[in-house]
Amino acid sequence: MGIETSVANKKVKQVCELAKDKIPNSNLSPKTNTNSKGKKNRRRQHKKMVAVSPVQKLFNTCNEVFDSCSSGIIPSPDDIRKLKAVLDNFKPADVDLVPEMPHFQASVAGKTPVIRYLHLHECDKFSMGIFCLPPSGIIPLHNHPGMTVFSKLLFGTMHIKSYDWVADVPASTSAVASPSKTKQPEVRLAKVKVSSKLTAPCETSILYPTDGGNMHCFTAVTACAVLDVLGPPYSDPDGRHCQYYLDFPFDNFSVDGVSIPEEEKEGYAWLEEREKPEDLTVVGELYGGPAIVEK
Repeated sequence: MGIETSVANKKVKQVCELAKDKIPNSNLSPKTNTNSKGKKNRRRQHKKMVAVSPVQKLFNTCNEVFDSCSSGIIPSPDDIRKLKAVLDNFKPADVDLVPEMPHFQASVAGKTPVIRYLHLHECDKFSMGIFCLPPSGIIPLHNHPGMTVFSKLLFGTMHIKSYDWVADVPASTSAVASPSKTKQPEVRLAKVKVSSKLTAPCETSILYPTDGGNMHCFTAVTACAVLDVLGPPYSDPDGRHCQYYLDFPFDNFSVDGVSIPEEEKEGYAWLEEREKPEDLTVVGELYGGPAIVEK
């Protein structure tokens, strides 16, 4: 998913210490080798490792996977599998989320649902965050320029529609509108990658800079939570700006030299750039789950 957000949340750091065992001296006899007992005790302490939380494991894995990546550079297949495996096993409880939370309450009738965003982490290599969508909440069609994006639906049912550009058809300003349309905008042909519903639990969705559905729209059928990992994150100075689109059926426009067989037309659409929708409201919320320790 990963739409552009401007959220300033407090970063929480937590330090975990190992507990030290106490040796009851009252049980030692004159023949007891206290040095040997001390060594055994230290070995027991080393074995008592602090469990790494799932969100900390995700953070650590992202650090490894995106360490040498930059805009447009896709992680290796092994790294893709490694990060996907971590996300595939992720559960709502791992970040203290339940559908009954206020974040997911249905909006008042007639009002556009508000999307909540829980900021987990962002650096110049990657970002992690959770989008909380109430029923009927929509994240409109948008792109992810130069990014590899991992989206894990934690709970709920969501409809996803995504597109990839048709590489050999550039943007056209000579599109002729159908009789029902009066405007003649610049449009570009895109191919439908996915148009279906997902219900959790399900596998992690992955999109790439030029494949996998780089432009997509999410519509919440029920209350939904989506964990997003973007590598690298949006950055206006680096040319990774979030752009929004309108999509039109193929037959709405006619472009010289572009034709699609009748039976395949539903798999294509014309996309037109638009400003950020005025009714899109994304509100930052403080993340209250297990802390991430940035080492």
